[in-house]
Amino acid sequence: MDNILSVINRAPQDVAMHIARQVKARRLEMNLTQEGLCVRAGIKLPTYRRFERIGEISLKGLLQIAFALNALNDFEALFTQKQYQSLDEVLAETEVKRKRGKKNE
Repeated sequence: MDNILSVINRAPQDVAMHIARQVKARRLEMNLTQEGLCVRAGIKLPTYRRFERIGEISLKGLLQIAFALNALNDFEALFTQKQYQSLDEVLAETEVKRKRGKKNE
């Protein structure tokens, strides 16, 4: 199965479908039906089916699914601070000044 890095430069819809495929694979690994997962997650079956089919779901719904699949910790890596490999990287970053766009006229 592809990893998230293989879809980074694609459209958000591609990333959403990648996540939906990962959720489905996890659900099947846990031997859960769609209905069984929906009961555990507290979401409606049509909502979940739409997620597996086209990748659309609310953030709250996705978090409920992650909780039911014992995968809530997977969200920990989202938007974490940049990890530097050397002091040179830290110094180079501090030298870069913020650029601003022009004001609309």
